[in-house]
Amino acid sequence: MIKKLSEIERERGLFDRKHDLNSVMPIVREIITSVKKRGDDALREYTLKFDSVRLDEIEVSEEEKESARASVDSELKLYIEEALSRIRNFHHRQKKAAWIERFAEGMYIGELYRPFEAVGAYVPAAYFSTALMCVTPAKVAGVRDIIVCSPPGKKGNLEPPTLYAAELAGATRIFKVGGAQAIAALAFGTESIPKVEKIVGPGNLYVTAAKMLVREYVEIDFPAGPSEVLIIADASANPDFVAADMLAQAEHGINSRAVLITDSRRIAEEVEREIGSDSERETQNWIILASNIEECIEFANMYAPEHLAIMVSNPLEVLKQIKNAGSVFIGDYTPVAAGDYATGANHVLPTAGYARIFSGLDVAHFMHRITVQHMDKSALERLRDVVVRLSRAEGMERHAHSIEVRFR
Repeated sequence: MIKKLSEIERERGLFDRKHDLNSVMPIVREIITSVKKRGDDALREYTLKFDSVRLDEIEVSEEEKESARASVDSELKLYIEEALSRIRNFHHRQKKAAWIERFAEGMYIGELYRPFEAVGAYVPAAYFSTALMCVTPAKVAGVRDIIVCSPPGKKGNLEPPTLYAAELAGATRIFKVGGAQAIAALAFGTESIPKVEKIVGPGNLYVTAAKMLVREYVEIDFPAGPSEVLIIADASANPDFVAADMLAQAEHGINSRAVLITDSRRIAEEVEREIGSDSERETQNWIILASNIEECIEFANMYAPEHLAIMVSNPLEVLKQIKNAGSVFIGDYTPVAAGDYATGANHVLPTAGYARIFSGLDVAHFMHRITVQHMDKSALERLRDVVVRLSRAEGMERHAHSIEVRFR
């Protein structure tokens, strides 16, 4: 299992993460087309096919919500509420206020921030933590309609903690539909599910592929899923902690990846022994031996992981050199699992190398920015020659005229 960094570039399974997405595109495209054409009928058909559930009502009823509230035990409710409080506090710090400033005499420029009116949040089955992570920043942003879709269980209902968390965080409507068909429904609308302006949330290969395919019609956050972690460790790391974090990541599913890169052969061998007997899926776990920490950092920036854990003797020096990662976890006592649930930072993050160009889910994903400009006549007069000359240099005579006409 341990491979030298010089050997690893030949491993398609580690680097070609987008290949997995491409492999499911044909069937996902077919599902999207069917939902677009047949609406609720297609949703019921695919729910029966993929989830083995015959849906009567697609939307969660008030009775189901009341039942969920009653069935979630009081201790779990308290912990969900504690996590929500931390998530809300973190995201309130992200919200930007409108501003306008005087840039010159008679000239004022600023920005407004306006929330979307309707967004869709995809919540994987039984992941109530994701309901908190998707709905809370939308609520903080001020989104009017927050539509949640999540796959039903075998009895045709959502898991009570998921339903409880979604409602508690501020979801306005909740639907018992999952998979690529849920993404299509949110993108185009059906008889039951309203069309939204943006879709957020993580999912499996089919969900992620669907989000990428509907982006022509509706905005999305970014490709999010399957999950992954990269751990940079040196000889000071605790191999038990490293192995535990790798195995925790593998728990997300067979397509999840857990990668350790270290300059310590001892750490590599101890981690290999630790995970060897517990891991059922060898293709999920990778251990890479580098010559030094600089090579580890270079690899991390190239790999652009969803989660990056830094377990070295001088983690802040390593952090200074990190350019690409969804979220960074520093030190032995900041496991990814803590961020998954309750630190307050968002756990919906770009995967498959997309952390090079996308940032994790935040309040800004649920808002759009509008610039505002105001000048009085004297301010425009001071710009007059600049704008007129530049307009004519580009052959835009009517632009120039729109300035000159104001001074006749």
